Amino acid sequence: MSFWNKVKSFLGIEPSRPFEGEVWTAMIPRLQKREQFSPVDIADVATAHIEGRSVEHIDQALKTLEGLFDEGKLDDYGYTRSMVNTNAGMNWVFHPSDADPVAGAQQHVADAAPQRPDPQPAPARQPVPGGPAKPPKRQEKNPFDAGGILSLSAAEMRARALKNQPWKSRWTDRVGTIPPLSDVEAALIARGLVLGGLLSEKQIQEIHRIGELWLLHHDSAKLLRAKASKSADEAIQKLREEAIQRKEEKKRAAEESKKKRAEDIARRRAEDIIFAGPGVSSQLNDRRCHVEALQQRGLPVLATPADLAKAMGLKIPALRWLCFHAEAVTQPHYVQFEVPKRSGGKRLLSAPQPRLAAAQQWVLDEIISKLPVEDAAHGFVAKRSTVTNAVPHQGRDLVINLDLKDFFPSITFPRVRGVFVGIGYSPAVATLLALLCTECPRRPMSYAGKLYHVAVGERGLPQGACTSPALSNQVARKLDKRLTGLARKHGWSYTRYADDLTFSAPKGKRSQLPMMLMRIRQVIKHEGFVVQEKKGRVQSSAKRQTVTGIVVNDADKLGLPREEVRRLRAIVHNAKKTGLEAQNRDGIPDFRAHLLGKISYLAMIDKPKADAILAELNRL
Repeated sequence: MSFWNKVKSFLGIEPSRPFEGEVWTAMIPRLQKREQFSPVDIADVATAHIEGRSVEHIDQALKTLEGLFDEGKLDDYGYTRSMVNTNAGMNWVFHPSDADPVAGAQQHVADAAPQRPDPQPAPARQPVPGGPAKPPKRQEKNPFDAGGILSLSAAEMRARALKNQPWKSRWTDRVGTIPPLSDVEAALIARGLVLGGLLSEKQIQEIHRIGELWLLHHDSAKLLRAKASKSADEAIQKLREEAIQRKEEKKRAAEESKKKRAEDIARRRAEDIIFAGPGVSSQLNDRRCHVEALQQRGLPVLATPADLAKAMGLKIPALRWLCFHAEAVTQPHYVQFEVPKRSGGKRLLSAPQPRLAAAQQWVLDEIISKLPVEDAAHGFVAKRSTVTNAVPHQGRDLVINLDLKDFFPSITFPRVRGVFVGIGYSPAVATLLALLCTECPRRPMSYAGKLYHVAVGERGLPQGACTSPALSNQVARKLDKRLTGLARKHGWSYTRYADDLTFSAPKGKRSQLPMMLMRIRQVIKHEGFVVQEKKGRVQSSAKRQTVTGIVVNDADKLGLPREEVRRLRAIVHNAKKTGLEAQNRDGIPDFRAHLLGKISYLAMIDKPKADAILAELNRL
């Protein structure tokens, strides 16, 4: 019987039996003759036709015979079976129900059991005939009847089972576990399975071997997982500790780096300037200067902010404070105020604070005053004045006066820095020098109850700094060169006093006037300046011609306007009657010094007239 047929039989499902037909063929002759027979006799005849017959074939035939008997198939023929004691032990013998097994059967069974007859051809199958009338109902099968091949009787099996006490076994109720054969109940069940033909000894041994291996290793995965979990926990803990250690090291390194950076910043702030405000610090890292050019001009060689601070007698923080550019400050370096212009409007003046004024004075004395200026420039130049500015235009047919709009404010921070770079200073030093010499126009503004001075324009030359006039001459050098070349090319003369430009032409040049005005405006615009249209004048020799307030009509001498000389004479003359203070109608402080200054200016132009007025003033 196959394994699945065994399972079906075990579950109560009718299986298909091997050799069933052959078994019936072997049994019918004996049933008809009412002979007794043993199961081995029937199995031997039923399997005789099989080539290579084995014990397994005989066992299958025996099991088929046993199955037929269990189903009551032999009851129809009035047959039953009895256990007969033979030399080979207790064995079953099938015999008619109304007769006991004959004594001779004992010997027959004993002799037949250990020997297997030679294979014989199987007789032809015959149909199962209808048997005699059914005998009385057979006895109900004993549930402890283990079958024909069991070596234990029902009583022995019952006795063995009753002796077992499963509650004392540690294997009871252990689901999912195969108990070892050392357990009484397990051994009994295993023997029953073998003797019942459901499993072989080899299969039972393999099952229990696997069970023992399972008992030995079933917790291995759990142990490995626990060990791995423990190892993982230890690894994670180690990783956490390493992470904490790395974090502490990084924190310590960051603190050290922060401390070192703070020290470096403090040291650099004390030794260098790398930032002087937004929008003006881009070139502070360039420390390259033209040493030969500076030495040739007799200027101090300065390449770094430290060099400049040392030359000026300042510390780096003090120099940074004087140079620093901010859009809004609470303490500006300039005092700014407005004064009215003679032509109308107001002029913004910026007076530097004492420390900044001292620094600017050093820049003027040590650097700017040593730079050359063009011959056409007469303003703010030693040994030049309004008089020298007017002399080249004496007795000319045409005199043109032009004024540059916002002259000082239009000279911005980049242009001033370009002057210092152009003479050989490094961009870093040039930046600081330009910051010292420029300032933004500012307006006071209150925010959150605090007063700020807020920049309202671009940094430029402040009117009030000692460096502004000289720097304006340096910035305008190219303008002077181009206008001087233009004037000479056409036979004209050109001079400049600060923002006042004067051109003059001899007779016969009036036709060039439109062309000259156009070219002059082009040059001025190209050099970054703007002409003040309201102040431009063209003066012919038929009218009074003035240059920076001096009359130049006469080719032999200069003069002040007649009304200025008459005003001086009238003041001095009336002072004889009313006193000098009575003539001070404008409330000018130290009015006498004021008059002496005007008389001195007249002496520069017309000394005889000035001497006469001065003598009359001294007699008061």
